[in-house]
Amino acid sequence: MKYVIAVIQPDRLDDVLKRLEEKEIHLVTVSEVVGRGRQKGIAEVYRGHKEKGSLLRKVKLEIAVNEAFVEPAIEAIIEGAKTGQIGDGKIFVLDLPECIRIRTGERGGEAIG
Repeated sequence: MKYVIAVIQPDRLDDVLKRLEEKEIHLVTVSEVVGRGRQKGIAEVYRGHKEKGSLLRKVKLEIAVNEAFVEPAIEAIIEGAKTGQIGDGKIFVLDLPECIRIRTGERGGEAIG
């Protein structure tokens, strides 16, 4: 089991979710976050609103997947989020030692879905 975390541009979220759905990855947690990377917080215009300060708005996706879905998840995120410009984001893949479904008590890969 792996825990895939991606930080992407907010306007790319719908495309990423569509690509994940096409690869039969349905369970995703999405959070609005702020941060900076190589852009160093350079102000940019997003949907007509100029972002100020040293932190930019981003979206964080968290996805728990079984081994067979790791590469499809990565591919879907890249396909949906990539613009070729600085600030496209990052993907982190971590080992997930345990997953437990609270309702049923299922553990491991079965608990993921």
